[in-house]
Amino acid sequence: MNAPSNPLKDVFEWPAAINEVPKEVFLREDIYKLELEKLFYGPVWHPVAHVSEVPNVGDYKTSYLGEKSILVIHGEDGQVRVFQNACTHRGTELVTGFMGNKTEFECPYHRWIFDSKGDLRVCPGEEDFPEDFTKKKFGLAEITTENFFGLLFVTLDPDNAPTLESYLGRTAEHLQAVMGGDGRLKLMGYQKVIYNANWKAYRDNDGYHPPLLHAAFRLLNWQGGKGFCVVEPNGNIALVSQLKEAAKTGFLKDESILEFRDVNPEQGSYVVAPSLMTVATKHLDMINLRFPMPRGVGKTEVHWAYFSHADDSEEMVKHRLNQSSNLLGPSGLVSLEDAAVFHRIQRAATTSPKNSYFLKGIVEGFDAANGAQNDEVANTVFWEYYRKTLGFPRTEAQNN
Repeated sequence: MNAPSNPLKDVFEWPAAINEVPKEVFLREDIYKLELEKLFYGPVWHPVAHVSEVPNVGDYKTSYLGEKSILVIHGEDGQVRVFQNACTHRGTELVTGFMGNKTEFECPYHRWIFDSKGDLRVCPGEEDFPEDFTKKKFGLAEITTENFFGLLFVTLDPDNAPTLESYLGRTAEHLQAVMGGDGRLKLMGYQKVIYNANWKAYRDNDGYHPPLLHAAFRLLNWQGGKGFCVVEPNGNIALVSQLKEAAKTGFLKDESILEFRDVNPEQGSYVVAPSLMTVATKHLDMINLRFPMPRGVGKTEVHWAYFSHADDSEEMVKHRLNQSSNLLGPSGLVSLEDAAVFHRIQRAATTSPKNSYFLKGIVEGFDAANGAQNDEVANTVFWEYYRKTLGFPRTEAQNN
């Protein structure tokens, strides 16, 4: 594979050590623009929706791929497609709302109308258009999409992207497990949050911090058992952890939030990052897909989508809903402190030392592809993929 071109390589070098990351990458606008080009618009697969978010004909959802507005539509033919959310005439954003249902999408500027399959149906004044104009050429720009148990992955560079199967690698089976094994999910709802932090500060989470940062682990005397971690060369990761029943301490009025009803405690927690930013989590009985979007150098928006399984009883749906937002939501019992850390990483990115360090598990002969569930090994794999993809050279010390 040829080394990627990088207009910044002459003014920015990467630290020599495998476990160091320069803090500049959280701050620089020029690096962020390069990330959009190489990662978000390059040969990379990105999950953008689950089909259960648009279950009915005409259902739609908007989102972002990098800074490109996209539109997910359940077509009248039963197929769910992903389009660039822009009229093909003058580029006006077609849909501004988050979700809804309609079978026609009208551009407000010149009243062009597209159907739920993305085909152009109406364009006023076409009798005065050039002779070679045809509606067929002006359908919405469809984005290449692959369906993995209902989770829709897209890429803007299909000619150079690997197959989705090879991109997911060993994380695939664990991602499938998060989605109930068969992907037959039902959307329960969302929580949305904006972090004042670079998208990589959000992505750069690890298994080292939970019992140290999160007060709920200590208050509940929640002890994890054995587990494992698999990491793909592109940084995609799956953490599978054994959980033990939390101790009854009297801190909670409703102890059912900690019950295992539809999961084996031997594999009571899955955390899977199947792409650059998306996180899929099944912790106890909670099924959660997080769809993050960079909103600039220092801002990241995340939509936490919560699901039940299609075969769930009404009681089980209520149980999953109770666990979802209360346990691991952006303000949840276990994960409340994460946002504060993301913000503090961003605010301190200009301080000394100039690099961040990964240490837990970075010992002589460590296996980067198979770290422990509670170390920082997987982080180094992601950052090496990031460095190579953006074309940042290491300092000379690494080459000696």
